[in-house]
Amino acid sequence: MSKPTIRKAVLAYSGGLDTSIILKWLQDRYQCEVVTFTADLGQGEEVEEARVKAIACHASAVYIEDLREEFVRDFVFPMFRANAIYEGEYLLGTSIARPLIAKRMIEIANAEGADAVSHGATGKGNDQVRFELAFYALKPNVTVIAPWREWNLNSRQSMLEFAAKHSIPVERKREGSKSPYSMDANLLHISYEGYDLEDPWVEPSESMWRWSVSPEKAPDRAEYLELTYQGGDIRAINGEPMTPAAVLAELNRIGGRHGIGRIDIVENRFVGMKSRGCYETPGGTIMLKAHRAIESITLDREAAHLKDELMPRYAKLIYNGYWFSPDREMLQCAIDASQAAVNGEVRLKLYKGNVEVVGRRSDDSLFDERLCTFEDDAGAYDQQDAGGFIKLNALRLRMLATRNS
Repeated sequence: MSKPTIRKAVLAYSGGLDTSIILKWLQDRYQCEVVTFTADLGQGEEVEEARVKAIACHASAVYIEDLREEFVRDFVFPMFRANAIYEGEYLLGTSIARPLIAKRMIEIANAEGADAVSHGATGKGNDQVRFELAFYALKPNVTVIAPWREWNLNSRQSMLEFAAKHSIPVERKREGSKSPYSMDANLLHISYEGYDLEDPWVEPSESMWRWSVSPEKAPDRAEYLELTYQGGDIRAINGEPMTPAAVLAELNRIGGRHGIGRIDIVENRFVGMKSRGCYETPGGTIMLKAHRAIESITLDREAAHLKDELMPRYAKLIYNGYWFSPDREMLQCAIDASQAAVNGEVRLKLYKGNVEVVGRRSDDSLFDERLCTFEDDAGAYDQQDAGGFIKLNALRLRMLATRNS
């Protein structure tokens, strides 16, 4: 396949070894200008360092933006309204970040007059798919450059040699200070892959985890937490109003000290292989438990059941990279419509890795104590009505039994 002519490309840039090499590689291979974009999604790193590195590598323009509020408000919160979880365990922390990064890259490409976008995702993973589906959904004719599918730098040593040859600054950390794992972090989670995790029988080292203490070392006293919901989103913690990003950051802090949100899973990647990964999602784990609790008293039964039926499809769309697809947007409209009455408070008990719901209340509650009490209900419910209800629902079963007897 012939190499396209590129004048200017926008690169998703972290400032690390891989993307610094990609910056130089793009300049050499395509003889083009490279604009770098670094998103602050709450990964906990000093993103301004990327500016210095990008300028040193002769980027033609450098964009560094704080997207934490937009990330939680417009991506994380809508996803949690759906109670989305992939394959029963994964809270989609990496998956939900990619569409926002891709969206902003396309906006920058349009503003800069760039004709290409580029990313550092490998040819084995899901992220290449997530980035590129979003790129094409937002700019159908854009040229996408995926260096890992083109170059022959297939080892860390070959990349270091490339960096040395081209005088690319490489941060040399002292021995033992750098994690051996491939990690991705944002306000929702941190993930770990590679190294000894490639053997699914090997237990992760306690030193791997960054955001949480082990449940065994968590406090011996439980902590109670009260979350206030409006329209399906958390608006306050313990009565204190907070922005979406502040909510998630605080729940991460509280959950992490109680050992909440660790998982070790083998998941089915969209590209076909199975992959083992470990994740810390303390705030998200609390949010999922609490949201289901407030829905339990505010959602109609059939609406709640329909949401549960739609959720796996919704989660799969996000995992596979279809955030900007019409089917995801259609499902989102239905999900959001269900949240109008999802208002109230949930009280939680956090203890050694566990999140327990111990209270829920709402002015929009459908829970009626008079109907379900074991005491005298003062005529609120006529138990004799149940006989006809049961007979009507048993009619088809009785007809089948009669025929088959």
